[in-house]
Amino acid sequence: MGTRYLLSFFVFSTLLFWFISSSHTLADAAAAAKFTSQKVTLSLYYESLCPYCANFIVNKLVNVFNTDLYTIVNLKMVPWGNAKIQGTNHTITCQHGENECYLNTIHACAIDAWPVGKHFKFIRCLETQAPKIQDTEAVWRQCSDDLGLSQEPIDDCYNSGRGKQLILEYADETDALHPQHKFVPWVVVNGRALEGDYENYAAYVCKAYKGNNVPHACSSYSQMSTVKETSNNSGCYAEAKKVPKMEPPA
Repeated sequence: MGTRYLLSFFVFSTLLFWFISSSHTLADAAAAAKFTSQKVTLSLYYESLCPYCANFIVNKLVNVFNTDLYTIVNLKMVPWGNAKIQGTNHTITCQHGENECYLNTIHACAIDAWPVGKHFKFIRCLETQAPKIQDTEAVWRQCSDDLGLSQEPIDDCYNSGRGKQLILEYADETDALHPQHKFVPWVVVNGRALEGDYENYAAYVCKAYKGNNVPHACSSYSQMSTVKETSNNSGCYAEAKKVPKMEPPA
């Protein structure tokens, strides 16, 4: 009788523990999914050797990670910019020449290979040297070494043709923008193009966030009822246009 009682108690306790553990796991998963869904999508459409893109990435966009803004941001980088596809063989021409086409593909491979924290650091390392880069391969390999990132996934991606596949997908995504991009960097927050006000992206992100875990970085925007519109219009234009010279980022 005592043995049967102990066995029943053991089975009941085991089932109860499993039920409680499963409930916590499901609740945690649901909470994580809800938090993820509340994140604001911040998309950057750019090209690797545009000095305005380099300046924005190096000196402005980095603040996503230098503050706690990253906790509410889903950062998406799209390295295509003003490139064009020529002919039926999908030959790609880039605004700043062959080096830019090569580096756009390297960026795409990095985005594909590493999570956002790693691929952003890698891309920023490259952009600190744009547009003065001469030996493009040497520069990206040095950046990967400096950051302790393996070069193998980039080599595999580029040499297998996956890099070009990714770039063509980015081309389609860029072409599907509405409104169409006029220049790069072209920044979009939850589907809203910021156009000339792209440097003020943090204000738009904070305003778009609807969750409860408001980061400290948003404190300066908490009292804003509307986001101030400005007309910066500094960028590498999609159409032929004389763009003022700009010094590379410090």
